[in-house]
Amino acid sequence: MATARLDYVAPWWTYWLHNFPHFNFFFQTVDSTFKPEEASYQQSLIILACVGAAGLGVSLLVLAVYAVCLCCCYRDIDEDTKRPDTCCVTWVAIITGLIICSAVGVGFYGNSETNDGVYQMTYSLYNANHTLASINNLVAGSLGNVETGLKQHLERLDEIFTTRPDYLQALRFMQLMVNNVIRELTVLPDINKANFDLAAIADQTAFIEYYRWLIYLLLLILDLVICLAMCLGMAKHSQCLLITIMGFAILSLILSWASLGADTATAVGTSDFCVSPDKFIVNKTKDFLSADVAHYYLFCSPNLPNPFQQSLTTCQRSLTTMQIQIQGLLQFSVRVFPTAERDLLGIQRLLNSTEFSLHQLTALLDCRGLHKDYLDALMGVCYDGVEGLLYLSLFSLLAACALSAMLCVIFRVWTLMGSREKEYNDIDEEDPFNPQAHRISYNPRRSNTHSFCSYTTSLGSQASLHPPPQSTSTATSPPEYMNQSMLFGGTPRYENVPLIGRGSPPPSYSPSMRTAYLSMTDAQIRHFGTDFQVLPAAY
Repeated sequence: MATARLDYVAPWWTYWLHNFPHFNFFFQTVDSTFKPEEASYQQSLIILACVGAAGLGVSLLVLAVYAVCLCCCYRDIDEDTKRPDTCCVTWVAIITGLIICSAVGVGFYGNSETNDGVYQMTYSLYNANHTLASINNLVAGSLGNVETGLKQHLERLDEIFTTRPDYLQALRFMQLMVNNVIRELTVLPDINKANFDLAAIADQTAFIEYYRWLIYLLLLILDLVICLAMCLGMAKHSQCLLITIMGFAILSLILSWASLGADTATAVGTSDFCVSPDKFIVNKTKDFLSADVAHYYLFCSPNLPNPFQQSLTTCQRSLTTMQIQIQGLLQFSVRVFPTAERDLLGIQRLLNSTEFSLHQLTALLDCRGLHKDYLDALMGVCYDGVEGLLYLSLFSLLAACALSAMLCVIFRVWTLMGSREKEYNDIDEEDPFNPQAHRISYNPRRSNTHSFCSYTTSLGSQASLHPPPQSTSTATSPPEYMNQSMLFGGTPRYENVPLIGRGSPPPSYSPSMRTAYLSMTDAQIRHFGTDFQVLPAAY
């Protein structure tokens, strides 16, 4: 592991993930050092990703066993067990919905944190790539000015000053300074020799991150919709809606376990990098950067000297010396050789331009700019990025468990719905799964559960009921029960004696009245339920 720095300390969760066991396909221990190019390390991450597949297999096995148990233990549910079963299923559905909503909240936070971390990393990569490209352009531009421009002017001046050995000696000295500048500029790093492009890496990372963020957003919305649709399906007692929910819940269950495996493998691999990022970068840049240069930019310590300082100082002194020589030649040689003024002024402009570029190059080669981009990228990936992946893993785990429980609830609700289809006449009015609980249905086989009593045909027992005396007004106008009796086979003889509280049924009944009563609809029974408590009058 590289030497720890005060400006970057890997968070504790990266060390925790870094200590996860790494095994290859042959279940042999693999070094947890971040080596993405090695096949054994790639196999260890694939094994970690298979955790999601194992969880999915366990969930599907549990659901299958639960469904088989429901089918094998299926029985008719009587009135004594309706309420406890319904209450238990309802509370499980409520708890499952709350867990899913909590998991979705955790998922939204984790998705945002991961996106922020990746955005910070890509932004830092773009800045570092801009800095490196500027350094490369300045070095290439300075080399072009010195190798082409200065040499051409010096060759023409050498032809002009052929008769003056002293001027030729100044030109030879300037040529020596030009060679020094070229030699020192070639020592500076050439980014074009690198086998990777930071901008391309940032573009690819941003592209992958956008679709990752979008997929997780759709998965979160899908879980919310499933939760709401389950509540609606249970309230409406809709079998079609429950079947649809079951299909989407299984799809979301598969996606949740898959995301858990992918998040676990990504978090462990990223933590392996975050624990020792300097070592990995030094190994990747050893082909075109020396170890001291890499450490200078990775640590940027005041105790570390700038490896390019000597080269920059030599170039600066050489340019200053050439400026002094050009000033002397302009002052003394132009009077004798007027044609040399153009080349001398051209050399002066090139020297000024090269010196300005050298000042910019000195500022860009300082470690503070690139080191800040490096730290920002590490902070984004190792703090926000890995933390967001942990929250997403927690969301996937909670959602997968809650969806499994939801499927069990849906299976149980399905059996309750099937039993209530068979025992429709035994519906509990307080059953929350019954949208028709307010309807009162009549079942001739179980007429003792209703408030209607049967009629008998015996007339002898009617005398014991002590009916009230008949009013004299009945001779002129028919009573109200006479109009009601027309609905029951046309028999007009009824007594206005209530049946409530009777311990035994009436002794007699009319077959026509029983036929009419059995042919009544539910609406007629509800309409005449209170006025139908009468006895047939004496024949």
